[in-house]
Amino acid sequence: MAHPEDSTQDLLQAHVQLLHESLGYIKSTALAVSLDVGIADAIHHYGGSATLSQILAKIDVNPSKHLGLRRLMRMLTVSGIFRIQHPDPPSDGCEALYQLTAASRLLLSDGGSTSLTPLLSMLLGPLLVSPLATVVSTLVRQDQQPDLSAFGIAHGETVWDEANQEASFNMSLHDGIAADTRFLMPIVVKECGEVFQGIDSLVDVGGGPYGSAAAAIAAAFPHLKCSVLDLPHVVAQAPTDSNVQFIAGDMFQNIPPANAIFLKWILHDWGDGECIKLLKRCKQAIPPRDAGGKVTIIDMVLGSGPSEVKHKETQVLFDLLMIALNGVERDEQEWKKIFFEAGFKDYKIITLLGVRSIIELYP
Repeated sequence: MAHPEDSTQDLLQAHVQLLHESLGYIKSTALAVSLDVGIADAIHHYGGSATLSQILAKIDVNPSKHLGLRRLMRMLTVSGIFRIQHPDPPSDGCEALYQLTAASRLLLSDGGSTSLTPLLSMLLGPLLVSPLATVVSTLVRQDQQPDLSAFGIAHGETVWDEANQEASFNMSLHDGIAADTRFLMPIVVKECGEVFQGIDSLVDVGGGPYGSAAAAIAAAFPHLKCSVLDLPHVVAQAPTDSNVQFIAGDMFQNIPPANAIFLKWILHDWGDGECIKLLKRCKQAIPPRDAGGKVTIIDMVLGSGPSEVKHKETQVLFDLLMIALNGVERDEQEWKKIFFEAGFKDYKIITLLGVRSIIELYP
C-alpha cells in the first residue's frame, strides 16, 4: 500500500528500483555473452574502436543476429563495459562506433596478467548462473531458427502458447500484469488525465481478464464508454460486475470502432511486422484526428525520461528480457518507423511514467 506521504515521483522511483533489482541477472548474462563471443577482442582488432558490422565480422555469430547484437551492445554501453560514439551529425550512412573502456580492456584474451576473463568465465559459467541466463546465452549463439525465442528454446513453444496450456502460468502472467496496471493507472489518471479528455469511447486492446486499465479509466471519466478486447479464453474469465464491456476477438483481425484505442504494454511483445499489422487495424477502428481519433500507447521509449544510470539500465535490461520472449523495447526512431509504416501521420511522447512513456498516435 502506498504511503500517503509518497509523491508520484517517489512511487515511480521505487518502481524503477524494484524493476532494476529484479532484472539484475540480465546484466551478468549480457557480460557472459560478450565474453563468450569475444566482443572486446573484436573491437581491439580494429584498434579499440569498431562499428557493429565490423564486430559482427570478427565474432563467431550468425549474421542473422545483427539486431540482437545491437541490443546487447546497447546494454553493455549503458552499463559502462563499452563506450559508444554516435556519428555527428547523425547520418543514415554512418554507423556508431563502439570503443573499449578500462573495464573491457580487462576482458581481452591477450591481456596477459591483467586479463580477468578466466575469473569472469568461471563466475558466469553455466554451473553458477540461472537456467534462463544459460538459455539467453545459447540463443545468441544459435545458428538455426534465428527467430526462435529463448523462452521457446527452453519450453518448446511461445510464452503465449504456454499461458494457454498451463493454468497456473496463465494466472501468474495475468496477475502480474494486473498488479502493474493497478500501480500505474492511478498515476496515469492523475498526471496524464488529459489524454482521456475529448473522447467518448475507448477500446483497451489486450486488456486482460480483469480489464483493470479500462476500469480505472471508466471510474475516473464516467462519461467515457470503455471496452476491453481480448481473446475468447481470456474474456471467458472476465468479471460479470465490471464497469466495462468485454469483447472476444483477435486484435490482429479486427478491432471494434471507438474514438481511441488503448494499448498498455502490448506492442513491446511483438516484432515490427506484427506491430504494423496491429496498428493498421487500430487506424481502421478510429475516426480522423479532427474528429478525436487517436491511439494511446503505454510502453517504453528507450533513452527517454530521467538521465540517471539506474533508469537507463532498467530500460535496456527490459529490452534484453524481451529478446528472450521475441519482443522488443524501442527508441523513438524505431517507434517512428513502425508508426509511419502503419499509415499514421503524427505522434506525441509524454515522459511522465518513470521508465515508460505515453505515446499519442494520430491518423
